[in-house]
Amino acid sequence: MAGPAPTSADLSALVIPLLKGVLYQEADAALWNSLLNLQARLRDYVEVLDLELVLDEAEGYAFLRSRPQDDEGAGPAARLPRLVARRPLSFPVSLLLALLRKKLAEFDAGGGDTRLVLSRDEVAELMRVFLREGSNEAKLIDQIDFYLGKVVELGFVRRLKVQSGQTATFEVRRILKSFVDAQWLAEFDQRLAAYRSLLAGDNGTAGGGKKQPENPDE
Repeated sequence: MAGPAPTSADLSALVIPLLKGVLYQEADAALWNSLLNLQARLRDYVEVLDLELVLDEAEGYAFLRSRPQDDEGAGPAARLPRLVARRPLSFPVSLLLALLRKKLAEFDAGGGDTRLVLSRDEVAELMRVFLREGSNEAKLIDQIDFYLGKVVELGFVRRLKVQSGQTATFEVRRILKSFVDAQWLAEFDQRLAAYRSLLAGDNGTAGGGKKQPENPDE
């Protein structure tokens, strides 16, 4: 005998947390199961809001994003305001996301554990070659902490609890794969070469090169 049909309240219980951010299977198993059962209805529900559901059952996460819009011959729907805002990223934060995505790909290729956990020192080592030459170690760590904090705010990395006196550690969340795709990753070496050229131009004095502000968001 079929169970009761889903109500608007059932769908709202899913849409509200999804509008606030990413829904993870590990965070709320009951809500996740409800999402799997109601995903077809949910997709229709959020389409009215010009949104689409991105669901990765294997990795255990889901989120909403604005539907792609065709600028040519776009109708009134293309002029709707975005419910899910785009967030401009500074160059160092974009670079850190790219480096973490490459690290995640290498980690997956090696098999074994499903969670990629890095210490702050390991993250610093990834970025060290790309940060401005001449920075002392304390200043470098301050920069890394700032960029890591931004990535944590975006939800791509989770700060793990550690005992007092231990080095800070971070889990790279697998949702990063949805934002930095395989095609982008395939061009990663070329992009890194461009990053190095950009930094060389910022650090050099020839040609009137300008230094970046200390705060990348300035």
